[in-house]
Amino acid sequence: MTDHVTATEDGPQPVETTSAVGEAEPVQTHRRAIGRPSRRGVARGIRGAFAGLSAVGTKELRGRMRGRRAFVILTVYLVLLAAFAWMMELILEQQHGQASASSAAFASASIGRGIFTALMMLETLLVVALAPAFTAGAISLEREKQTLDMLVTTPISSASIVVAKLFSALTYLFILIFASVPLTALVFVFGGVSPDDVVRGYLVLLATAIGLGALGLFFSALIKRTQAATIATYFGLLFVTLGAFFIFFFWNSMASAGNGRGVGPIQGRPPEVLVWLNPYFAQADIMCGVEDGFGEWCTRIAFVAEQPIFGGIRPIPVPEPGTGFGGDGVQANVQPFGVVRDSFWPKSAIAWLVLAGALIAASIQLVMPTRGWRLGIPRSRRRGRAAS
Repeated sequence: MTDHVTATEDGPQPVETTSAVGEAEPVQTHRRAIGRPSRRGVARGIRGAFAGLSAVGTKELRGRMRGRRAFVILTVYLVLLAAFAWMMELILEQQHGQASASSAAFASASIGRGIFTALMMLETLLVVALAPAFTAGAISLEREKQTLDMLVTTPISSASIVVAKLFSALTYLFILIFASVPLTALVFVFGGVSPDDVVRGYLVLLATAIGLGALGLFFSALIKRTQAATIATYFGLLFVTLGAFFIFFFWNSMASAGNGRGVGPIQGRPPEVLVWLNPYFAQADIMCGVEDGFGEWCTRIAFVAEQPIFGGIRPIPVPEPGTGFGGDGVQANVQPFGVVRDSFWPKSAIAWLVLAGALIAASIQLVMPTRGWRLGIPRSRRRGRAAS
């Protein structure tokens, strides 16, 4: 009988082994438990991750929602948004004031579409302006207050810290977005807008908010000073929105020069991916869906979309006379109703979410590179795994 030293959660312990095959099984089982976490350890890790999210998120939300300031800002925001919608209604009523009784329904639908468009564009502007500001100081402020080192020494994992910081910072922005839903729903009184159009618009707002929030969080983890992180965040925002669209516009202009032959290596249509992160065109795709197919929003989205926006002419086979179906190749043309829906905004929303995932992963490693990916695994188990 020989003695061996085996690493356990309580430190190195001597373990007796024998040459007998039947008595060696407990040692092998113990070693497997050290090298690979059991189901109980995985469940404990998941509970630890959720506990960390809850702890950090609750702390952040209490700090942001404590006092009357948050509710005063929410009230002022809704009052200003309602005043803006009311002014847009008056303007549109003046434009359609001479409509006859027969065209009153069309005028009402046009007013509803105009109010919906104005509200969605204004809320998109607010999301673009506020989302980076809410998260640009999430990590850098902890460094400036010298509390980040204390936070990372707790059992809370870096992933829980980063994700909780992001969504606690964006929670107030989500409250602002969802608080405007009843006001936006007033466009149903006028017509011209369906509930699924409203859902599409708010999905774009949420995806844009998460993506821009992750962008601010990344620069907050990368740069130590909040002021510098905020400036870098807004420069990054300008690059992925206006800068990418300028590249698209420049490419399109150069490719169409010389009777479509292009200039040097710049030929062909610019890739649509350049403007996927531009929320303006994502909302323009939704606005095109509520138009009659020949409005200004459809023209704008048709400029950047690779798929056809307008219905166009669709060939279908014509059956042979007297023989039913099974045509002889003769083609007829029909005009489908409306426009092609959802040709751009789903790509934009997915692009924002994919970018957010990549930036969150990078932020986790920047906060604490040595244990960024170890979600909720107890440190004693990590020591045992390293010793094995």
